[in-house]
Amino acid sequence: MARKRSDPVSEAPVPTGDALDAAERGPTVERIAQDVASAIVEKRIPPGTWLREEALGRVYAVSRTKVRAALLMLAKDKLVQTIPDKGTFVCQPSVQEAREVFSARRLVESQIVRLFVAKARRADYERLRQHVRVERSTLKAPALGVVREKLLGDFHVALAEAAGHQVLAEIVTELVARSSLIAMLYQSTNDAHCSTDEHEQFLRICESGKVDDAVANMMEHLHRLEASLDLNQDRPDRQLDLVNALMM
Repeated sequence: MARKRSDPVSEAPVPTGDALDAAERGPTVERIAQDVASAIVEKRIPPGTWLREEALGRVYAVSRTKVRAALLMLAKDKLVQTIPDKGTFVCQPSVQEAREVFSARRLVESQIVRLFVAKARRADYERLRQHVRVERSTLKAPALGVVREKLLGDFHVALAEAAGHQVLAEIVTELVARSSLIAMLYQSTNDAHCSTDEHEQFLRICESGKVDDAVANMMEHLHRLEASLDLNQDRPDRQLDLVNALMM
């Protein structure tokens, strides 16, 4: 399907000379990459969006060189892809990729659960229960839908961190971000109430020390998340004002 390359901002020149020198004192490459990644994960920038270097340069008052470096970081995390002679776009995961992401999550998170049950202390359980309480506090506030969705994904990242395996935590962070893209693209019907309830139930099982039951519970949870996706639908082209999305 052809991409629609809408111009999100007017054709104003990028900074040069003294203005460029000042721009280089702006946000770091890492900060720009993190900011754009957050906008993608929080569903402010949908899949398929054309990330114009000029537009990003104006938003952050930096050179296109800095923007390219930030986009390269996002490409390594599988959040964007660069198409020769066309530009850089927010990834639009295929149905096959969507299934593979959830398959990978089941493989990785099954091991994380085993590590967590073996290593977790009371403080770890309390931190995760506090996270679940924050999840629940957003359920009655429709305006906090984006925050709630991010919290639901962050639970899995926090679990990986509590398991004490940094590499697996980094892998889960990437997979959760890609899951957010997939959920946005394939219109997840996931009920946030169910996810929060399942997170609470999962912690109770872990605390009982029943490792196999905890793993089975997490696998059921991830299967349900995948089943909530409409993987038979066509992916729509979407357009938006990139500048406004990043300023939200």
